[in-house]
Amino acid sequence: MLTVHMIFHAHLDPIWLWPWTAGVDEALSTCRSACERLEAHPDLYFSQGEAWVYHQVQKLDPGLFKRIREFVEAGRWEIVGGWWTQPDCNFPDGIGLERQIQMGREYFMGEFGMFPDIAFNPDSFGHNASLPRLMNAVGQTKYVFMRPQEHELKLPGRLFNWHGLEGGKMTAFRVARAYCCGEIRADFVKASIDGLPEGIKHTACFCGVGDHGGGPTEYQIRQIRELMETEQDVKIEFSTAKRFFDAIADQVDTLPIVEGELQHHAIGCYTVHRPSKTALKAATQRLRQLETAFENNSSLATEANKTQLRDHWRNVVFHQFHDTLGGTCLPSAYKHVEQELGAAEAWATTLLNDELRIKMQALPDDEKQRVLVYNPSDAPYDGWFECEPWFGHRRWEQDHCFADEDGKLIRFQKIQNESLTGGSRFALRLQLVPGELKVLKVARRSEVEDDLEPLEDIIGSTYCMGNDNGAAIALYPPEMVIGSWILPFPEIISYPDNSDTWSHGIDRYAEDKEELPTWGTPVLLNDGPYLREIVQKGRVGNSDLYRSFRLYADSGDVEMRIRVNWQERNRVLKLVMPYEAYVDHRLDGIPGGWLERNQDGAERPIRDWTRISLEEDEFLGIVSPDIFALDATVDRARLTLLRSPQMAHHDPYPGGRVDGRFSDRGEHDFTVRFMAGKQVTPEVLDQVATMMQRTPLNADLTRGMKPL
Repeated sequence: MLTVHMIFHAHLDPIWLWPWTAGVDEALSTCRSACERLEAHPDLYFSQGEAWVYHQVQKLDPGLFKRIREFVEAGRWEIVGGWWTQPDCNFPDGIGLERQIQMGREYFMGEFGMFPDIAFNPDSFGHNASLPRLMNAVGQTKYVFMRPQEHELKLPGRLFNWHGLEGGKMTAFRVARAYCCGEIRADFVKASIDGLPEGIKHTACFCGVGDHGGGPTEYQIRQIRELMETEQDVKIEFSTAKRFFDAIADQVDTLPIVEGELQHHAIGCYTVHRPSKTALKAATQRLRQLETAFENNSSLATEANKTQLRDHWRNVVFHQFHDTLGGTCLPSAYKHVEQELGAAEAWATTLLNDELRIKMQALPDDEKQRVLVYNPSDAPYDGWFECEPWFGHRRWEQDHCFADEDGKLIRFQKIQNESLTGGSRFALRLQLVPGELKVLKVARRSEVEDDLEPLEDIIGSTYCMGNDNGAAIALYPPEMVIGSWILPFPEIISYPDNSDTWSHGIDRYAEDKEELPTWGTPVLLNDGPYLREIVQKGRVGNSDLYRSFRLYADSGDVEMRIRVNWQERNRVLKLVMPYEAYVDHRLDGIPGGWLERNQDGAERPIRDWTRISLEEDEFLGIVSPDIFALDATVDRARLTLLRSPQMAHHDPYPGGRVDGRFSDRGEHDFTVRFMAGKQVTPEVLDQVATMMQRTPLNADLTRGMKPL
């Protein structure tokens, strides 16, 4: 006889159609209710994950937390999942997901002396192929999920062995129908039996009121007891996730194998409410840089600062929550999200700049003005860097230059400054190893040694330009040359999008009824021997556009910068890159690695870059940490820039409210790097993406200069 393990739990959305404060209230009330049900029914069990929930109870109701601890010790309250929250499992990078798990593990090990081997993300919208490796690293070998559901992804069974990247392996169970319920009927219970592999005699049915909390109710308990009496063909029992996985442990080796990623539900969640996504990426990068400084024995690595670092990490991984990061919450709820993420980035940035200035104090006086450049990262920096030193009443003269500490010339170019009222901005070509502080001096050319290898000046006009490294751009006729490849021009195109906030029910966006921008006269924004940039203003629909193209004399890449003042309703904006070669597969960056994907036109999340196979050993790399999703076919890639659905609109509820807010109105900036050739390896693409997100810090040092 087949056994159905009835597992009571409560799915808690801490932020969704309510603010975070309501999420705290639901955590407290749900845990209190669960304790009351356990006290009233000695044969009942309750399972709950998410360290954030336990932390709120511990902080706000110590008496309730003590009751939970007693039930845990008695074996009737199961700690499952163990992460800080149930995150989106496609958007955060590898570091972000590692910290998600780490924050939860540290909490549960500290408070309960254990960490579950069952990971639990039933409502996350998709599951990247790096997760098994990340979970195995902390001893997790079982996984419970629900999305994508049966109509979204065909699997060989409800229970299977999931093999991810680099040898990661999990025994995974897909929840049937829903992770929560109001009514517990026979059909709901029996749905958990459908799709079980042959020979498996146990299944799990997850129940309890969820989304806004609740957990098991007296009514549901009575319903299950009635089913225990009336259902003769199955055995129904109150249980836990551990009891279920233990029951099938001897048959794990016989289960079917699924390799790669488990995708995909709600494709729109990677291109809606962009500010929360960019804020999370920035906070993650700054906290990782600060961690690196602490690991290198920074004087700022005090116990107080380490505690603050942990607390900011907890806030960052909390806002990885799948509805928050998915952009599907109330518009008003995002104010707190962006404040906490901004606070984390600002705090880390402040300490990193403090670290730079502490290092400055050890430098001797010097008669020359100095510009200090600091790479607080565990990765090298090798590229062009922009800064705008303050010269006070001094003027930058034609024969001024930058030199290193040995008096050797640094390659640089004066470029358009940010201010409209003066100032001097420069692009400098720098190489910095991890943790390096480089001292540059402002000198006269007659005072420095010039041993730089000559570079050919970038040549061109206001509508085309090129260099000797195989990079060229032409607006008329529109084409782009990278290495030995002449490629069609990337174009910004707007399409209709009448899907809801999540984009439920579709796996791709329209490709017809497109609207092309109109472009004005190109303007030469930067013109010099090493860097040349063309900019154009345009308009699509109600939105102003700016696109610029940069070439550097020492690079074969083309850099495209886009600014959009987005003012659309129910539209999607794509950067469309055609390629005149038949491409049947590509490589996409994903959290913690990369994955080969088919060119099937389905919208997929990406992490920082994609690589198109133009021919054997020749690749087109498109790098942009500012872009989070794309769809691609055999002859073009469409990178998704922006969408404008009504916020918090969920089918089948009708949208179109007169006072509804449309997503992402306002200015957005994107930087895209196009690379081509044999050298475009995944490792190189990762290095470029990391440098784009971790630009060095800089400071002026005038101590020791002679007064005017």
